[in-house]
Amino acid sequence: MVSPVNARDSFAALTRSDLAVLVPELLLCGQLVDRSGMAHLISAFGRQGMAEVAVEEWQASSPWYTRRMQRALQYEGDGVETIFKGLQLDIGAPPQFMDFRFRVDDHDHGEFRLDHCGALMDVEPLGEAYVTAMCHDIEDPTFDATALATNPHAQVRPIHRPPRRPADRHPHCAWTVTIDPSHVPPETAPHTEAIGSTAAVAVELSTIDPADEGLGDYSGPLLSDLRFADFSHSALVRIAEEVCLQQHLLTLGFLLGVRKRTDEDTALSLARKQLTGIAGLAAERLRDALGLPRDFEGLATVLSVHPVFAPRQYVERDIRWEPGRLHLHLGRSGAADADRSWPTLIDGRHLGPLQALVRGVDPHFTARVVFEDAHALTVEVVRDPEPADECGEVAITRFSTGATFTFADRGIPLPLTVV
Repeated sequence: MVSPVNARDSFAALTRSDLAVLVPELLLCGQLVDRSGMAHLISAFGRQGMAEVAVEEWQASSPWYTRRMQRALQYEGDGVETIFKGLQLDIGAPPQFMDFRFRVDDHDHGEFRLDHCGALMDVEPLGEAYVTAMCHDIEDPTFDATALATNPHAQVRPIHRPPRRPADRHPHCAWTVTIDPSHVPPETAPHTEAIGSTAAVAVELSTIDPADEGLGDYSGPLLSDLRFADFSHSALVRIAEEVCLQQHLLTLGFLLGVRKRTDEDTALSLARKQLTGIAGLAAERLRDALGLPRDFEGLATVLSVHPVFAPRQYVERDIRWEPGRLHLHLGRSGAADADRSWPTLIDGRHLGPLQALVRGVDPHFTARVVFEDAHALTVEVVRDPEPADECGEVAITRFSTGATFTFADRGIPLPLTVV
């Protein structure tokens, strides 16, 4: 008989120590979503079109997920410190890979620098035009969009930024954050309003138990780094769920931007290419981070925590396995289906993203349709005698230095503000 695995409580089934390892991996996976999609956007729309979609997807999504995380971890406020806490829990700024260092002068003034910018390391080999597109054209409106979620009068402005002169300049960039009532906030963009009406923005996630051992919120001082092992089990479950939801929201913003520029079939094709690349690489990293075997039990665990199929409150799915096979059942009436998010891109005619995911755990795995109708898709995963070749979309995503990035233990973080 096929047994259920983590079908109802995917993240809650993990230990506190495993969750502490998983959360930064999920944050990095969120950054790699863009690495997966941008190459295909350049091919479709050119460098300028790629930059425009990137701005729109982050503007559309980041204000909503920024506020969600503030509420979840009880650090709502309207000052610079709150803005910086949000960056530490944002898929646009995964820890260490995007090594933000902060300074808070007072409620309304602060600075941050990037001692290491993994995104810059990915883009610099492409030349100054691409660096300028990322560090000027994209960062100016998107940094502001994130800050404005906390205070409508906040502005983020560069002290210096790439292209780097000299070529080895450190830190990679530095920025001021200023809150001034005289700053006139920009009007909310239509794409931001559109994402605000999605089911993802409103979905209820797991409750943090204040009785759990460890930190249940981030209401204390801003810390130089977040050491996720200090958070409680239930807090880590909620953070993991929120980080996965950030990726769905980013994808919905991506689709809005792409649909403005092309027909529906082409938009879905581009979205599936993006999904295929991140699905495969994320599965590989999650497997390795959690030390999972390359068998059906390991695959079941990866599926249960993979951003494509998490959080469980948003994605209607069921995972069952036995030693020789695994079944994945995707319902079509969940919140993710209402939003037309990632799971809806996988169907009987488009198994490519799922194939990349399962082969990220082991290249011998292959998925095949068992049943499909308007209400559900059931897929069986079995082992093939010969390993499959890595698909092109995963290979493109692997171009990022994030593919092989390793997190380090930085010890006890220092408080940067006084409570």
